[in-house]
Amino acid sequence: MDSGRLVYLNGKYVSEKDAKISIFDSALMFGDMVFEMTRSFKKKQFKLKEHIERLYYGIKIYRIPMKLSPEDLENICYETIEKNEPFFNDTDEHRLMINVSRGPLGIYSPIFDNKLETTVVVADFPLKWTVAYMAPLYDEGVNAVLVSQRAIPAHLADPKIKNRSRVFYQMANIEASMFRGKNNWALLMGTDGFIAEGSGDNFFIVKNGVVYTPEGRDCLVGITRNYIFEICDQLGIKCVEKNIEPYHVYTADEAFMTGTPFSILPVFRFNETPVGDGKFGKITKILIDKWSKNVGVDLIKQIKDFGKECADLNKNNAPTPYQFSTDNNQ
Repeated sequence: MDSGRLVYLNGKYVSEKDAKISIFDSALMFGDMVFEMTRSFKKKQFKLKEHIERLYYGIKIYRIPMKLSPEDLENICYETIEKNEPFFNDTDEHRLMINVSRGPLGIYSPIFDNKLETTVVVADFPLKWTVAYMAPLYDEGVNAVLVSQRAIPAHLADPKIKNRSRVFYQMANIEASMFRGKNNWALLMGTDGFIAEGSGDNFFIVKNGVVYTPEGRDCLVGITRNYIFEICDQLGIKCVEKNIEPYHVYTADEAFMTGTPFSILPVFRFNETPVGDGKFGKITKILIDKWSKNVGVDLIKQIKDFGKECADLNKNNAPTPYQFSTDNNQ
């Protein structure tokens, strides 16, 4: 069924179901694509400029020949939202997916009459698709599990460039799905033995009222991660980057994950061992409440409402961006 939603694709707006890129694109050949995914609060985009700024850092470093300026792309994002708003419910939020690759590889240029161009895609779909299945996690908490898959260290491929070469995240999710229990989310260590990040999210612990997160070396330095520093500053809570060992998590008072779609999720267990008292942490709740106040949206209620609305969304148990199949967790 045609949703009516439109996708910006190389200067044109096409139907969502017809938005396709070439099989010869460098993104398919090498994972040679930078991307960003955003969200809105009450239909207003959150930190869009920061997302675009990070995207253009990747474009610069990967030497992608981008003709559009950051301002051009920002205008396209808002135009895409405007075109799609009629197809969103009143309670929906806009989730933008921005993909940029260098386009088809040169050896295939005859197929395109020797006119190769950068691939630029801006899609807009309901945020609830991403977060609806997370609704129970505010009551049950995440079980963060250390997996054998290591984060890619910056001296090999800098993870601060948000790119589509992410099979190591998928391998981490596959391994996490094999753990007993439920709500298992992968937590990756770096090759240095320190905890780096989750598979698409950043990790925090709280000890004696101080918030700690891994140093921004071997992880994607998330826009949401950075906003935690802003909120902590607003609240007068100390927030520190430091090397975190598994020992520090086992002995922490609280832990939580951050990511653009869900903002903050509480971690109740670490390798099935309770973090603190194994319940919703006081500081974690204060941060969520402050974030909710700042954006005018009750974060927990919104995701729980999405969970009720989309109860049948993922009955086929297909992988999500943060989890592989949970068949082995029953």
